[in-house]
Amino acid sequence: MNEETLQSSLHNGQELATLGGGCFWCLEAVYLECKGVDKVVSGYCGGSVPNPTYYQICEGTTGHAEVVQLTFNPQTISFKEILRVFFTIHDPTTLNRQGNDVGTQYRSAIFTHNDAQRQIATETIAEIAAAKIWDGKIVTEVSPLPIFYVAEDYHQEYFRNNPFQPYCQYIVAPKVAKFRKTFLERVKK
Repeated sequence: MNEETLQSSLHNGQELATLGGGCFWCLEAVYLECKGVDKVVSGYCGGSVPNPTYYQICEGTTGHAEVVQLTFNPQTISFKEILRVFFTIHDPTTLNRQGNDVGTQYRSAIFTHNDAQRQIATETIAEIAAAKIWDGKIVTEVSPLPIFYVAEDYHQEYFRNNPFQPYCQYIVAPKVAKFRKTFLERVKK
């Protein structure tokens, strides 16, 4: 499924956001709980190999990032609010890594769907940098969305389906807990 297919399926004023912030299981688990986000799809974006597989991505040679593509209602949650969550649940100062996950596939990236998103992303990064929320320089890539490839079925809703898997317990669960604590008003009931 590519961007054109997803965009054509949107209705009722919904929008798309595509974000990479390390392992897609982490981002997916958080945004599935986020009020105003109606759908989260894990996938790959930003590389040069058509229809990449997870194993190709893990080799780090395709140029793709692990990403999530969100379908959200901008009347309930703005793109800027989505980015505030994004910059809270991952470290945007580590180039091509999140914790022990190392490689370009784990880079911090915002793949914009239009000029308005690009502007909001750029402004948000500047605000966060000025506030010195993070010690290091923000290295988040902001670029126009290339083709989005949906990840294999077993990656979809991974945390929900594998809550006791060690990676989920030690890496994903703390990010979900941080989201719940920091954005209590944004958690779906």
